[in-house]
Parts: sequence; C-alpha cells; structure tokens
Amino acid sequence: METPLNRLPTTGSVVAVASSPVHGFSKPTVGRIMLIEGQGVKGDAHAGKYVRHRYLAKRKPSLANLRQVHLMPSELFCELRAAGYDVRPGELGENVTTVGLQLTELPLGTIIRLGLAATVELTGLRTPCMLIDRFRKGLRKQMVGTVGGPRFRCGVLAVVKTGGPVIAGDAASGELPRNPGSLCRRCNPSDTETRW
Repeated sequence: METPLNRLPTTGSVVAVASSPVHGFSKPTVGRIMLIEGQGVKGDAHAGKYVRHRYLAKRKPSLANLRQVHLMPSELFCELRAAGYDVRPGELGENVTTVGLQLTELPLGTIIRLGLAATVELTGLRTPCMLIDRFRKGLRKQMVGTVGGPRFRCGVLAVVKTGGPVIAGDAASGELPRNPGSLCRRCNPSDTETRW
C-alpha cells in the first residue's frame, strides 16, 4: 500500500564526518569516525552509554544516552545559504552529514546504515538551542520547522546499533521500522533548552 513514508528516499551518501573529544558547539571534520555499538562515536565528547549532554548529565546522569550520534542533512546547508547563512559540515555539532536522505521526515526507529557495517537507530530530532544564535545571529529561527513539516530542522539523533567505520563517500541508506510510529521528535519532551 502506498503511503507518504513509502515515497521518502531511503538511499543517499555520507558527505562528511566530524568528531571532537571536548564539549563545544562545532565539531571539526575528520577523515573517518568509528561508531561503537551502544556508545557512539569513538573519542567524541558525546559518546557513552549514559547521557553525555552537559545540561542533562548534571540533572539526570543515569539517563540512557539517546544522543550518541547527531546526523544532519546537507540539503539544509543549501537552504540556509539561500537565507544568508554560510554553514558547513560539523559547524552545527553533527557527527555525520548526509545527502539524499530526508532525515527529519523519517519515523522514530528507522535504521540508517552508514558504510559497509555501521547502523544507527533514530531516536529523535535535535532541538535547536540558544547556542545556535551565538554561532550565527538569527540562525535559530531558521531551524524551526514549517507548517506540515518537522517541528525542528536541526538534524536527528541516534544510537549506535552496529559499530563500524564511517567516511565521506560511504553509502547511507534507511530501513523504515515495520510499524512506523511518529515522525522524529525531540528526544526528551521535558528538555526545553537542549544544548548538544
């Protein structure tokens, strides 16, 4: 049966990868990242079984880390450029920048295969925080969705299901869940001012 989800593109590729061992807004792009099952990006400040997000870790350190990997569609950068904002891979804190996948339209539980071995499961939308405006004044407003679209346009968050290396140029493909629930949403509805 034809549904809107069936019409979503489920193949694309990795444009760039980024990682940083320290907490900060942007992450430098690197040649390769290694995804570790149940942890995230090896050596990244946000990797770990339990929440590493500074705001949440102070308040609820035993929460499961649903923000192990941050993925961003590169198509967003083209839209931002048209609005006067020059943003490049890694500058919004994402670990993986893709092309061809409408990440923010995919339902929770979608499995994204990255390269030959790695897989991640989507856990929610990244909430645009006030730090985005510190990075580029007025940019946060561009990250709020439009009527009929996703609530936020700042990429998606995921957990690592299968580890493996990821490099720019790798294939990226999505496998929709058998019983798709809601489209991606914020990971933690009570977290109104998240800081990735």
